[in-house]
This record gives sequence, C-alpha cells and structure tokens, in this order.
Amino acid sequence: MIGRALLKNWHSLRYVIHEYYKGESKIRGLKYIGIGIFTTVTVYSASGITVSAASNELDMKKFMAEPITDIKELEKKNDMRKRMELLIMKIQADFCKALESIEDPDYRFKVDRWTRNEGGGGITCVLQDGVVFEKAGVNIAVVTGKLPLDAVQQMRARGKNMQEESVPFFAAGVSAVIHPRNPMVPTIHFNYRYFEVENQDGSVQWWFGGGTDLTPYYLDENDVKHFHGTLKVACDKHDPSYYPKYKKWCDDYFLIKHRGECRGVGGIFFDDIDGPTQEKAFQFVQSCAETVIPSYIPLVEKHKNDAYGYSEREWQLLRRGRYVEFNLIYDRGTKFGLYTPGARYESILMSLPLSAKWQYMHEPKPDSKEAKLVDVLRNPKDWVN
Repeated sequence: MIGRALLKNWHSLRYVIHEYYKGESKIRGLKYIGIGIFTTVTVYSASGITVSAASNELDMKKFMAEPITDIKELEKKNDMRKRMELLIMKIQADFCKALESIEDPDYRFKVDRWTRNEGGGGITCVLQDGVVFEKAGVNIAVVTGKLPLDAVQQMRARGKNMQEESVPFFAAGVSAVIHPRNPMVPTIHFNYRYFEVENQDGSVQWWFGGGTDLTPYYLDENDVKHFHGTLKVACDKHDPSYYPKYKKWCDDYFLIKHRGECRGVGGIFFDDIDGPTQEKAFQFVQSCAETVIPSYIPLVEKHKNDAYGYSEREWQLLRRGRYVEFNLIYDRGTKFGLYTPGARYESILMSLPLSAKWQYMHEPKPDSKEAKLVDVLRNPKDWVN
C-alpha cells in the first residue's frame, strides 16, 4: 500500500492514510442519502432509486443555496418553469453531496449564488484542488431576458421557427464537469436543461435538452459498459429507441473534428425535445438526470486509489487539452452562454480543468494503453450489445 501511495502526490498519500483509519465500511456499501425537493429522504444506490415523499413544503436546507425564484412561487409548482427549477436544484445538491462523501473531509464545495441584472441567476458549486477531485463544478442557472441575435440565428440554424430578432426567453438547467486527480478515474460531464421562447404573436415554444458523457484517460471496458448500461436502463423506461438514437447523437456531437476523434467514450446527448408531451419529456429528462450518480460514483470508488506515475499524469494532461479544445471551439452551450447578455463567464468556463497540456505532434506508442484509448475515440463502439 505504501509503495503504491508513493507514486501519488502528497494529497493522495494523505487521503490513503485518512481512509485507512476511517475504515472501509462507509465506502464499500456506500449509499447516497438524498437531498430531496420535499421534506423527504431519498436513498440512491447503484441498483436503483427509492423516493419517499412526506409533504409539499420545500426544505431549503436540502439545497446548496436559496433558489433563484421566490420560494412561495416555487411551492406552487404550477408550471414547467418551477418544476424544472426544483428538479435541477435537487440534482445539484444530490450530486455535490455524493461527491463530497468520497472526498477528503477537509475539501468541500464553495457555493456561489449569483444574480444577473437582465433577470434570474444561478448557483455555482466548485471544489478545487481536492484529494480525489482536482476540480469539480456543478452549476444551475435559471435565467430570463431577451435572446440576442447571435443566439437566435444559432437556433434558427437548428430548425427553430423563430423571428429574426431578439425574443423573450427563459432557460433553466444544471451542468457539471468533474476532473479527477487520479488518471485512472474518468471525467464525467452532464447537462439537463429546459428552454422557452416567446414570439411576437404570443406563442411559446418550449423544448428540453441534455445528456451525460464519460471521458476516460485509460480504457477500462467494464467501466464503460457499466456507464452505458445504466444510461440505457433510464432511456428504455421511456422508449427503447431512445438509447441507440441518443448514443449516436452523443458520438457525433462530441467529435473533435480537427482531430478526427471523439472527446470521450460517449453516453447520450439530445436537444430540441418537444414531445410526445411536455410531461413525458420532463419525466424522461428527470430519469436521465437521476442516473448520473449510479453511473459514475462506482467508477470513482473503484479507481480513486489506483497507482499511477509521471507518464500517466502527463497523458491525462494531454487528454485534458483535447477537452479544452472541444469546449472552446465546438460546444453549443459554451457559445450560447458567451452570447447571452449579462453572462457570468466564471460559471460558463467552470468546465475547464485546472491543468492541461499540449505537445507538438504527439502520438502514443503503438500497442500502448494510450493507443488503445485513442483507437476507441477514433472508432466509437457499441458498449451494450
């Protein structure tokens, strides 16, 4: 155990010592005690989710911060805007607590609640330079205002029937990017969102979007199969066609075109979902968002104490460079955020890692573990069949 720990930095050694004295009982059978919307207890495990609702009163202590919308308005839960805000508040809190449960207790999320003059605001939660997580960001945003022309043109290019001028909009979403310290632990990204625009004639267009995807630095096929299998179960509850369709969409969307390779091993991705009904679309998004914890946390537990050395760390930094390239060049969410008046750039750029690296004309050695990963990134696989 000591020999393995010496391969890691001081943070990791300190964590191993802490874990030894704390014992394994809390880790091996870990369940995630919920942060429910209601005065309720929610128990998460890798096998499923159990929810026990007690009342309709909001328990503010269960969230990471006070909601953006007035609490009395939220308690009415009488439209999709309010329901989506409650969902993303819950998903944010649940995920942050799950991450903290496997991080050194000296490291906790910094919670930053912010507002924007144009309307709405958000809650940014960031844990930096921890033992298990080098950088973890979990954001929610609930914003209103006028959609700028650049964003309108971007949406019209996707087929939205919108007038060629600024329009009122509402957007609510949760997004997270987790960059682990150990190169054997993959990075995860997820985003789930709801959007409304109001045209001059008073008509309202609404749609949902989102997805969850995995970016390993070293390929463990069992990890990837677990991750995709968990997402497939969530999709199949609603429509068996969803997983294969949104898996391919994810592979296509996260392609780094100038590199000819995907950012990671995919997951699911979808946008502009406006059917079959608003309620069914919401339930699908909720199922996918609630799958994040059981799809990812077991992978962190499995690999957070794996041994690694200088070469593995260097490879991790090079792959993070690819992550940065995609986010700054291609990612639609980043572009939309930067186009939006009153944008909060610190929150938008939360997805970027603390450290990344570029080397001129770097190629992994043939038949190496690094080359095996790159081959999969260039040739996406079917992980569940």
